[in-house]
Amino acid sequence: MAGAADDVKLLGMWASPYVLRVRLALSIKGIRYEYAEEDLRHKSELLLRSNPVHNKVPVLIHGGKPVCESLVILQYIDEAFGGAGPALLPADPHERAVARFWAAFIEDTLVKAMNQASWSKTEGEKVEGNKQATAALRTLEGALRDVSMGKPFFGGDSAGYVDIVLGGLLAGVRAMEAMLGVKAFDPETMPLLAAWADNFGALDAVAAVMPDVGRLVELFVMMHAQIATQAATTN
Repeated sequence: MAGAADDVKLLGMWASPYVLRVRLALSIKGIRYEYAEEDLRHKSELLLRSNPVHNKVPVLIHGGKPVCESLVILQYIDEAFGGAGPALLPADPHERAVARFWAAFIEDTLVKAMNQASWSKTEGEKVEGNKQATAALRTLEGALRDVSMGKPFFGGDSAGYVDIVLGGLLAGVRAMEAMLGVKAFDPETMPLLAAWADNFGALDAVAAVMPDVGRLVELFVMMHAQIATQAATTN
């Protein structure tokens, strides 16, 4: 394992897909670190001091210097620990640009649609979110076909930057599938993404940091109940 645990610290929250991205990157690259779980209702002084703009996790602290925002952190990890484990971003400038494009698509389009589908207060908003999420996943199915060139990951033979960005959503997707009895990565309509999810989840470095799906289901059920209660009180 690369790095000293007392030199790298991650401030996070166990259920956050953004924090999971960082944990996946650190695990895949074999970097040792100290993990500090944050209570987001009572944020620590270290978190508020380290991310004074947004006051959010994840925050990676390396050598006493904080780095914020999951996509920025992933790129920082790849550059700061270039000698550790596999590279997350490809060396070719065009391939790097393509990887960043698809990561931005996941962040700006898929995540937004999934949040609307999962957490909206009205059924109409949820239905529209589901439509947008399905369309985004179909777009990613085509991207995986084109970028992977028949290999299992967006990064080719090994998981890379785009795999980690999408992989951060995987535990939450599995929890929603368990709750709703549907397949987000439908093997019939999205065979490449379905195979990708299985291959990515089977990696030892991924399995080591994935949150428990049953625990996520319990959290999501509680959150949905809170949303329903809020909706009822405002009607």
